[in-house]
Amino acid sequence: MQVIDWDLAVATGTRLVRPGPQVSREEARQAVADLRRLSRVAEGHVREFTRIDTETAPQPATIVDRPGWIKANVDGFRVVLEPLTTRMAERRDQTPAIVSAVGSRVTGVEVGAVLAFLASRVLGQYELFLPPDPSGREAAGRLTLVAPNIVNAEHELNVNPQDFRLWVCLHEETHRVQFTGVPWLREYVRSQMTEFLLASDIDLPTLLGRLRSAADAVAEVVKGGDGNLIDAIQTPEQKVILDRLTAVMTLVEGHGDYVMDAVGPSVVPSVADIRAKFHHRREGGSRLDRMIRKLLGVDLKMKQYAEGSAFVRTVVDRAGMDGFNKVWTSPETLPDQEEIKHPERWIARVIGAPALPEASGTTG
Repeated sequence: MQVIDWDLAVATGTRLVRPGPQVSREEARQAVADLRRLSRVAEGHVREFTRIDTETAPQPATIVDRPGWIKANVDGFRVVLEPLTTRMAERRDQTPAIVSAVGSRVTGVEVGAVLAFLASRVLGQYELFLPPDPSGREAAGRLTLVAPNIVNAEHELNVNPQDFRLWVCLHEETHRVQFTGVPWLREYVRSQMTEFLLASDIDLPTLLGRLRSAADAVAEVVKGGDGNLIDAIQTPEQKVILDRLTAVMTLVEGHGDYVMDAVGPSVVPSVADIRAKFHHRREGGSRLDRMIRKLLGVDLKMKQYAEGSAFVRTVVDRAGMDGFNKVWTSPETLPDQEEIKHPERWIARVIGAPALPEASGTTG
């Protein structure tokens, strides 16, 4: 049973996505070559600074355009949603065939539209979930950089291209080091996502109720209020799981932001100018753009960067990098959301130091 028409999602996304910036063929080739080279340069800086060892041989970054990013994410979604697809296949008799057929096409269009919106904004990502490699030789994850978006951001921000490209690579390479250097982290995230999906209410009446909640969330955001689709459609059980997922993703995103800014001054001469302009860009956009970001929870991701970075900075300041790296010991040493907001609580629990007065740089 197909929950989402994936082919339609790809077709919709590639049809709706805006074209990239107009650049010459030579400029495009140069950007791709720079990003491949700088991703390897960034990896060395990140490994040295974070002190996270990994036995995985470094892989070259995969450079894609906007349609390529959409296709890659659809492939990842199929892997992530496989447990839910399997369960729904086991319950196919409970869902009328016409509902399944129409529903998969509707969700295919919706997923494609969301990916089209994001595909012009994402600079890069570490893809955790790839289709299985029959040979077993390919890496379990992949670093992907979206060249036209990086070039477009350089133009919009009027920043030094070489500096900006290395700055972006520092953040994304941090994620590669995290997930290749911490053996249990990928499986922990995967298991939490599977648990979240299988906690769904998938009977038709409940599904309709969730859809009504989603419609209410849209109306609330249009009126200028708070709310997002993720909060609207989750069950109470899913909220508990999502809190754990949010905490770990806040940690890894904040760690990426902390590393890019901490390493930046020594290798990216214009890092202060880049950070100031990029922060302003993150918060900008048209009213429609801001509304869609809020609905999709993108604004929550921006908050994750800030809170996670503040957590990492506070712990490193007080306990050093080796003290902070105790966070990667096991799932039990990960901070929860309250500990991210109050790093001294994590320090007391995991490192064993007495709780310290909260520093001005932390969020409360």
